[in-house]
Amino acid sequence: MSASAGISMRDALYEQPGPKMRRRIRIGTAIALVLVAIFVLGIIRQFYVTGQLDAKYWAFFLQPTTWTYLANGFWGTVKVSVVAGAISLALGLVFMLGRTSSFAWLRGLSRAFIDFFRGVPSLLLIYFFFLVIPQYGIKMSSFWMITLPVALSASGVLAEVFRAGVNAVPKGQTEAAISIGLSKMQTMFKIVLPQAIRFVIPTLISQLVIVVKDTTLAYVVSYPDMLQNARVLITNYDALVSTYFVVAIIYILLNYLINQASIAVSRRTGVKILRPA
Repeated sequence: MSASAGISMRDALYEQPGPKMRRRIRIGTAIALVLVAIFVLGIIRQFYVTGQLDAKYWAFFLQPTTWTYLANGFWGTVKVSVVAGAISLALGLVFMLGRTSSFAWLRGLSRAFIDFFRGVPSLLLIYFFFLVIPQYGIKMSSFWMITLPVALSASGVLAEVFRAGVNAVPKGQTEAAISIGLSKMQTMFKIVLPQAIRFVIPTLISQLVIVVKDTTLAYVVSYPDMLQNARVLITNYDALVSTYFVVAIIYILLNYLINQASIAVSRRTGVKILRPA
């Protein structure tokens, strides 16, 4: 095996930094850390001056009922995220199949849906389900008023993720399958799609972060997710900074775990996380 076989793409494209550059990088990193530390200390000092660090704004987190209430909201967030994620996966796959269809009208229609749901903000879709749909006599619970818009918004992105996976399958396999008599549909479902799904599994997991973030808009429809329950705590205890700080940490940890799961699956399967076009 040649020595070049162990060279990564990054090594091939970029030279290793020399001693001077490494020294500059260390100095730049140190300066950046100092500036960040000063910024954080400035925020903490401002909180102290305004009394936001007083015990009365934090003591209620020592009560089990506070965490039970937040846990109920967290469970609401999980339910919306899981259901919306499942629906968006199914719709994304359907849109991708239409986008790669041999029928021009179906390709155009699917592309229009994908571009529409990728371009329209989730909040606008939520308001549509909350304000417009009921005017036509269609009654929905607050759960579906937040779940369906989030799923539709994510489906456009996931369709492009699936398409990126299909494009990652070598074209020669498609040509070989057709040459032995398989139809285009059989080739897609038996040869291309199983490999494409394997390619995009880490990416699909990472995209769940977007779904979780969109669930924070549940306050529009008064669905009791974690952020909505946090708003109730703020009203009861007049503790805006402390409550939002704790909830933000929970969201950061949740999204971090999702990202780590996608990275772990990527390493285990040897598949890179793809970026939709």
